[in-house]
Amino acid sequence: MFSNSLIELDRAHLIHPVASYRGHEAAGVRVIASARGATVTDAQGHQMIDGFAGLWCVNAGYGHESIVEAAAKQMRELPYATGYFGLGSEAAIRFAAELAERTPGDLNHVYFTLGGSDAVDSTVRFIRYFYHSQGRPQKDQFISMMQGYHGSSTVGAGLTALPAFHAGFGLPFDWQHKIPSPYPYRNPVGTDGAAIIEASKAALRQKVEELGQERVAAFYAEPIQGSGGVIVPPDGWLKAMRDLCRELDILFVADEVITGFGRTGPLFGCAHEDVVPDLMTTAKGLTSGYVPMGAVFMSEHVYNTIADGAGAAAVGHGYTYSAHPVSAAVGLEVLKLYEGGILENGLKAGARLMAGLNSLADHPLVGDVRGRGMLAAIELVTDKDKKTPLPASAEPAKRIFDRAWNNGLIIRAFANGALGYAPPLCCTDDEIDAIIARTRKTLDQTLEDPDIRAVMA
Repeated sequence: MFSNSLIELDRAHLIHPVASYRGHEAAGVRVIASARGATVTDAQGHQMIDGFAGLWCVNAGYGHESIVEAAAKQMRELPYATGYFGLGSEAAIRFAAELAERTPGDLNHVYFTLGGSDAVDSTVRFIRYFYHSQGRPQKDQFISMMQGYHGSSTVGAGLTALPAFHAGFGLPFDWQHKIPSPYPYRNPVGTDGAAIIEASKAALRQKVEELGQERVAAFYAEPIQGSGGVIVPPDGWLKAMRDLCRELDILFVADEVITGFGRTGPLFGCAHEDVVPDLMTTAKGLTSGYVPMGAVFMSEHVYNTIADGAGAAAVGHGYTYSAHPVSAAVGLEVLKLYEGGILENGLKAGARLMAGLNSLADHPLVGDVRGRGMLAAIELVTDKDKKTPLPASAEPAKRIFDRAWNNGLIIRAFANGALGYAPPLCCTDDEIDAIIARTRKTLDQTLEDPDIRAVMA
């Protein structure tokens, strides 16, 4: 009765993100009741390994009492402090300082947000101010990548290049432009890394020339494209694109909302290639999803240009909950846990995850296995040679997700048939092995579907 009443209340009142409203009403909500470590339990007592860490965010795992205590302690002492009027809190100041010590290069200045979407929105505003401060307001064109994801707020959703975030919203804006994804598995130039890098560089050059170099403000890239299907660019791609941006006199923004805080191994994904962006966005693992928080990191050059341009005037950008003391206190404790062994465990678990997923490569449905650390995907096809996607009738985003759920596993099932993995970094060997075994079971069941068998015959 308790669970049923929640389902009805949900149908009547709660609007869910990125959902078919009528479809959700018909299906009803699945209520998550509790979680511990890498395991979540629904309202019916069904237990699952969370192979997606909530929404790529519970990097430290569920149920850390020290995080709960850090939040409670801060709430008792100072539950809120504004950052306006020159005010602040110890937790936020210390968190900014601790992060600045660990970010790449000279990303020494931190602006806290509520999450990844408003962090991306903030970068657009800061970048516009940066160029106005230089007397170059005409640099107002922004470039991102196909299959890229940069949030679902009005501005960020335009930089995002996924159709569902544009349809019906009048997006993207005419100042938001895209170049092709590196996507090694489906790149027109083939799978050779050097060729893919050259193709991406040529595409960015061409787009900048088309728009006019004097007009282009910035280029946005994820070290690994998450919501586009966990697309891992070839080694050297990120550095090549960053270097090209410097050559073309445009700012390079690294979106590390998904890849940050140990998801790919090191604290930040940029570290794989020693890349120092002009600006960097983070969220999700910043607080391990325990409370909302995001951050924009600014290089010295960007910060000082804005600061000098403003002079005695206020830079008119701010949020009520920027640098919230409770979120900052949680972030400080999460950082301690990461460096106290969770990052190290994530490296070990990530190697086991990738080995396990690669062991599925011989499955008739698996066309590609890709990933880095605890961020991975397998892409399903019905013909390995032709790389034929699953038929639309297979409804992979729904059917495979449901099947995995019933098998005790939560994954991200993309509409194109890719399955995404981002388990908590605290996973044990047994939990990683269970993720692989339950995936194989799910694939075997999918292989028996009549519509799949029909196109594979």
